[in-house]
Amino acid sequence: MLKKLFELFSCSLEKTFVVTLFFIFAGAAFSRPNTAGDAVKQKIFVKSVEGLSPDFIRGADVSMLGEIERNGGKFYDSQGKEADLFTILKENGVNWIRLCLWNNPVNERDVYADGKVLSKKGEPSGGGNNDLKLDIKLAQRAKQAGMKILLDFHYSDTWADPSKQKTPAAWRDLDAEQLNKAVQKFTEECIKKMDKSGVCPDMVQIGNELNGGMMWPLGKTWKGKTDTDIGGMDGFIALLKSASEGVRDARKQGDKIKIVIHLADGGDNNLYTQIFDPIINAGVDFDVIGMSFYPYWHGSFADLKKNMQICSEKYKKEMIVAETAYAFTEDDGDDTGNAFSVYSDDKNGYIPSVQGQATEVRDIIDTVSQVKGGIGVFYWEPDWIPVKGAGWKTGEGNNWENQAMFDYTGHALPSLDVFNLIYGKGSMKNWAGGSADNASTFAPYSAERVQVKTQPGTMPGLPARIKIVYENDAEHLAEIVWDKHNWSSEKKEGVVQLQGTVKGSTFRVTADVTIKKNNDKISGSI
Repeated sequence: MLKKLFELFSCSLEKTFVVTLFFIFAGAAFSRPNTAGDAVKQKIFVKSVEGLSPDFIRGADVSMLGEIERNGGKFYDSQGKEADLFTILKENGVNWIRLCLWNNPVNERDVYADGKVLSKKGEPSGGGNNDLKLDIKLAQRAKQAGMKILLDFHYSDTWADPSKQKTPAAWRDLDAEQLNKAVQKFTEECIKKMDKSGVCPDMVQIGNELNGGMMWPLGKTWKGKTDTDIGGMDGFIALLKSASEGVRDARKQGDKIKIVIHLADGGDNNLYTQIFDPIINAGVDFDVIGMSFYPYWHGSFADLKKNMQICSEKYKKEMIVAETAYAFTEDDGDDTGNAFSVYSDDKNGYIPSVQGQATEVRDIIDTVSQVKGGIGVFYWEPDWIPVKGAGWKTGEGNNWENQAMFDYTGHALPSLDVFNLIYGKGSMKNWAGGSADNASTFAPYSAERVQVKTQPGTMPGLPARIKIVYENDAEHLAEIVWDKHNWSSEKKEGVVQLQGTVKGSTFRVTADVTIKKNNDKISGSI
């Protein structure tokens, strides 16, 4: 497990030497990758976010909750007592709930595994089974807990994302005009029914991760090898307008519901320009640009911030990160494997720990809040604990459980308190000895170990900066002040250990300098 954290890399600086870097752990025993069993016992610290608006959206998508609870899943607060999930989330600073909505989430045909029927045609397909009836029940619980609602129309009977945008079965044979009318009517009627039930959504997503359009093929923007005909950008925009019209028509006499258009790949400004330029030019009525941003898939925080800044200036819209997550452990909770990959680029990264999870959430909130028009962040499925029967679909498991904010038995992790701690309040001690508190600074506790090769009598090319892991389990490049050494006197082959200090601290790092003759053809290796 640890080797996944050790970003081993080398670079040939000149023909005379090679630098190789790898992690050593020196101190701070609490800041390591956590086992799932020890996660709830962790002591974490979070730096507050300066100037954060009290109305900033601290959201959670809990669309899997109905299925988790139907299959026996339970949740426990910081004192180890069983409690309603929405109460626990509210107590930990969450103020918005996101719910996905599928048109008719049932199997189109029998589902088989090992020659046996797992689920019959017409039975719930799994993955949340979020139809309007279920979402109204979940939204009522959320509203009762004092939270606002973002309703996420997938316009599909199953998951919609950049790789698949399946038109609902009931609409599959409609032509473009008929499909647009169906979208408008469905959107309007769903919102009116929620309103009548006392849970009118405060914000609505018209589609989910629409990188390539929606309701393929009539709303598909790119042509694949097997496509005979697609609606293209014009077809996509027409559907967006119909969906938007449905939202507005549902609230002609009431408060305006904010409309979100949501893409994945939040660090890719080229994508956002290609999609939103024609949407804006066509006059689509919407209010918010939504972005999915998982750092291990979608680039660096600098990429996200740059994209948001460009979109804010260019399109004059508000912005949210509609989905993000990070792991508190690398342990597998249900023998399904994990979708998670450690985020660690050349400059930054996070340890997969309870502390690292909290720091990632804190940092993405800080990033969004710094951008004009950045109004919030939603964490995707903090509730998705490993419960048999509550998988991606019928017969499948859950490869997301290590990114929940509850341990594998449903106990709230200290990292969940990040939504309070970003305001400098909400310190917590839990039933298992874990805790969450504020801190303003974090000392280094581990570093990449530097390996350098050079020739006798020759000064090695030591790196000016290396990656350091800090007590908040974030990795950052830091400047190193290397100790002075008389390299001209080193005439013999061998290894010299040179130490240095992280600038601004007393933390010491080490370089192994290998002195060897005839090094002209040395090249780096991992």
